[in-house]
Amino acid sequence: MPTPEEITKHHEPAPDHDPWVNGPPRPAPIVVVDPDARWPQQFDLIAQRIRAALGEAALAIEHVGSTSVPRLPAKPTIDVDLTVADPADERAYVPALSSAGFTLVVREPDWHEHRLLTLAEPNSNVHVFGPDCPEVIRHRMFRRWLIDHPEELDLYRRAKLAAAAEISARGGTVMDYNRHKEPAIRAIYDRMFRASGLIR
Repeated sequence: MPTPEEITKHHEPAPDHDPWVNGPPRPAPIVVVDPDARWPQQFDLIAQRIRAALGEAALAIEHVGSTSVPRLPAKPTIDVDLTVADPADERAYVPALSSAGFTLVVREPDWHEHRLLTLAEPNSNVHVFGPDCPEVIRHRMFRRWLIDHPEELDLYRRAKLAAAAEISARGGTVMDYNRHKEPAIRAIYDRMFRASGLIR
C-alpha cells in the first residue's frame, strides 16, 4: 500500500520530458460539454472491450476523470484507469489492446510506468498503471471528493470552462488546457488530503 507521502506527491515531469510515442497532439479547440447520461454506458462498453482483449490480465478497470462525476461538465472523452501486473511489460497487454482498436500514445516510465492508450469510439483515454499505484488512489479520492462536495465540484467546473475558453481562444493543446486548470486542481487536492489526514 502506498504511503501518504506517495499518495500526496504531485507528478513533476522533467523539462525535456517527451512521453509521446508518435509525436504530441496538434493544437485544437478544447470542447467542454454538459454532463451526458451516456458516459457511464460508454465506460461499460470500453471496459467490456478491455476485458475481452485481456481477460484476467486486466486486474481492475475503473471509470475516472470528469466523465465519472455526475453533474460535472467535461471533454467528451472517457478516462479509464486500467491496472495490470506490470505496465512496463507492454507485450503482456499492448498487442491485445491494439488488436481491439486501442492505440498506444504515451509512455512514461518515470511516472509509475504509466502508459496511455486511446480509443476512437467510444472516445477514451486508457491510463495503465500497476497494482496499488498512488495515482489510481488519487483518482478514486478525487472522484469521491467532488461527488461529496458540491462546492468543490462547482469550483472545478468553473476552472475547466475558463481553461477551455482560454486555450481555444489563443490556440493550444490539451496539455495547455491541463496546465491552465492545474492550480485549481492542486488546491482541491490540498483540501482533500488535509481532510483525509494525509497532510497537515
